[in-house]
Amino acid sequence: MNQISQACLLLGSNIAPEQNIPRAVALLSQHVEVDLTSSIWETPAVGSSGPNFLNAAVLVRTDLQPHQLKSQVLHFIENHLGRIRSQDKYAPRPIDLDIVAWDCQVIDPDVWAYAHAAVPVSQVLPCDTHSTTGESLSQVARRLMESTSIKACGELQPAILQ
Repeated sequence: MNQISQACLLLGSNIAPEQNIPRAVALLSQHVEVDLTSSIWETPAVGSSGPNFLNAAVLVRTDLQPHQLKSQVLHFIENHLGRIRSQDKYAPRPIDLDIVAWDCQVIDPDVWAYAHAAVPVSQVLPCDTHSTTGESLSQVARRLMESTSIKACGELQPAILQ
């Protein structure tokens, strides 16, 4: 039997995000145990002039390894919801699912640099501290909120799949 791990996932969408983020969480719950969800946050697109993004973080439990979770579950959900990968990594998308922390350790450095990641992740995973600054994730999120246009858009309610 595989060990159960806790993963923190960052969800982002700027194509029909009000539908795609809850649908992604509903699909996730068919493959992993969803423990906790953040609020939904709106931020301008990073790296492009596309529509604003909605972002949320989800804390899940799984017996999969990170590469299995990404290839077997996250890519499946992205494809199912119409994600088309192109050369432009900043292109608008119906859903983007990233593993940003594993067993309470941030593994994606963007979490420490961008409010769209730090703020929702800090709501579900306040336990990590930055290795060089010693700041907690909550402190980083508060600091980044002061310098970024980010606003809360409500609570995440997973969609019931038809």
